[in-house]
Amino acid sequence: MADIYSLRDAVEFLKTVPGQYAQTDVEADPVAEIAGIYRYVGAGGTVMRPTKEGPALQFNNVKGHPDAKVLIGLLASRKRVGLLLNEKPERLGFALNEAVKNPIAPVVVPNAQAACQEVKHFATEDGFDIRKLLPAPTNTPEDAGPYITMGMCYASDPDDESVSDITIHRLCLQTKDEISMYFVPGARHLNVFREKAEKAGRPLPISISIGVDPAIEIAACFEPPTTPLGYNELQAAGALRKKPVELTQCLTIHEKCIANAEYVIEGELVPNSYIREDITTNSGKAMPEFPGYTGAANPSVPLIKVKAVTHRRQPIMQTCIGPSEEHVNMAGIPTEASILQMVEKAMPGKLRNVYCCPPGGGKYMAVLQFKKSMPSDEGRQRQAALLAFAAFSELKHIILVDEDVDPFDMNDVVWALNTRYQGDLDTIFIPGVRCHPLDPSQKQEYNLNLRDNGLSCKTIFDCTVPYEQKNKFRRSQFMELDYRKWCPDL
Repeated sequence: MADIYSLRDAVEFLKTVPGQYAQTDVEADPVAEIAGIYRYVGAGGTVMRPTKEGPALQFNNVKGHPDAKVLIGLLASRKRVGLLLNEKPERLGFALNEAVKNPIAPVVVPNAQAACQEVKHFATEDGFDIRKLLPAPTNTPEDAGPYITMGMCYASDPDDESVSDITIHRLCLQTKDEISMYFVPGARHLNVFREKAEKAGRPLPISISIGVDPAIEIAACFEPPTTPLGYNELQAAGALRKKPVELTQCLTIHEKCIANAEYVIEGELVPNSYIREDITTNSGKAMPEFPGYTGAANPSVPLIKVKAVTHRRQPIMQTCIGPSEEHVNMAGIPTEASILQMVEKAMPGKLRNVYCCPPGGGKYMAVLQFKKSMPSDEGRQRQAALLAFAAFSELKHIILVDEDVDPFDMNDVVWALNTRYQGDLDTIFIPGVRCHPLDPSQKQEYNLNLRDNGLSCKTIFDCTVPYEQKNKFRRSQFMELDYRKWCPDL
């Protein structure tokens, strides 16, 4: 097992694993070109076809940024995530569930030990411009601007600085020292902190750490109720590594940042200061999001005033494509952990596994593998689906399958849909429930019966065999043997 505690550790490890890392020295433009290249190399997810699963790709020659590199797709493969977290891909949800339940609190190290502060730039300097300092890409030519897509946003409760939280948000570089920050409506903890500070007329200090240990990037995507207000997800990242995450004090704000990050942006969310997201482009678009569509530019998003940018020498800007497999894994694996935790409490041993599959972008769809052991288990599979909706409110569709169906093989799942499901008997509709706002079918112009935009019909597809008929749905049984005797090289 490799010791991985930083982005550079992760890259060096992947270099030793065939097919998991690639790099190019050919000049690439961060304006749409880097994402356009990776779309073909390894984006996957809900990206427009043709695309595929491929290696993480590092660009060593970034136009306009001679001293920086850009890494894309680090987590755009479930197998690669498993390698980086030292866990089997199908067991990742269980590993994260255990990490949440056994937290290890972060520690603070002196500034002198913080690699993220090897090079310092302050907003008071002549020529300070975040757009020149940060090689933040645009995904498409019509994006609102350069976006930070893998920024670990860290802030604390203004009424109790011992309560801190870390999440990932849509961050657009707007001017030489201003960044817009989009909050999805709902219980995002940083927005709770921001609203408290704004009500008091105070700015909220915030650090944005880019290029960190992938365990932090995965853990940061947990949401309530699994990690309620007051639960710092860095504790789960520490548990994944069995070692505390190291923080250090920022230089210009009263907040901490991740000590070995490649880049850190120090700033303040300014009270009562909002901006139109596409104010510099007037494109009407923001950036591609996980459902596979480019989101509309938000007409009014909070504004961060940047105080400083620090970074390592020869820094690596980490980025991702919004609809890529990378989002599926970052959002989906914590969701799997949340569902496993919720259902296990209610009916121990019944839920065998969960997969938040690529067609749902890691948020909209989950496949639940459920085992019926006795007649009274009939119907409990649907109760498990309801619990999954409670565990992660943004889920839209749940597919229930039996224990003989591989939930990670969508061909097997669709086979169950075709042979163990009848639409009029096995579909459960739950209309008018709040879901995720980026689904374009959740608008009143699409469905006139919706009371509000953002409401959805959540649906359960029960593809499990009725318990009393299990013997009639027995799959063909093949001989169990070790095929390597005949095919040692396969």
